[in-house]
Amino acid sequence: MALAVCLLFDRRSDRILRGLWDRLEDLGVPTLKSHTHGRHVPHLSLAVLREWDHEKVLKAVQPLMGPSSLYFDAVGTFRRGRAWLVPAVGVELMQRQRQVVSAVTETGAELHRHYEPGRWVPHCTLAPRVPLVALPILAAAVYDVLPLETTVDHAALIDSSTGQVWPLP
Repeated sequence: MALAVCLLFDRRSDRILRGLWDRLEDLGVPTLKSHTHGRHVPHLSLAVLREWDHEKVLKAVQPLMGPSSLYFDAVGTFRRGRAWLVPAVGVELMQRQRQVVSAVTETGAELHRHYEPGRWVPHCTLAPRVPLVALPILAAAVYDVLPLETTVDHAALIDSSTGQVWPLP
């Protein structure tokens, strides 16, 4: 079980990303749409917590959220086949992530090691376990929609094990 501090996309961007999930599913590549509880939403996580006090975290991150733009023009993969969209990383995104990490760790929350500043790789997950043979299929579908300019216009805390969402004002 983990709690993620996530940037969420505006309606247009969300629709495009969900459309990409649908296209990949139609091509036989399982995406976040069908993964685990099936309640995943397109997002970019700024921090993932292993232990936390929900109310303290909620209060700490609220003032740090606000709209911004993200530009995607590449596909990346992590170990074990997780495929994701690669955003251009500007100073604003790096600063926001550092602020969020500082705020949540000051509450006593335990940050997942992959979200420590300097280790964090910003990404928007498409598919959690892509077999090597399916990577060309995934890449072809993704490059049909890239480059992609998106807007993140709201944020939430999301329990990754259940999909429960707590919107941030």
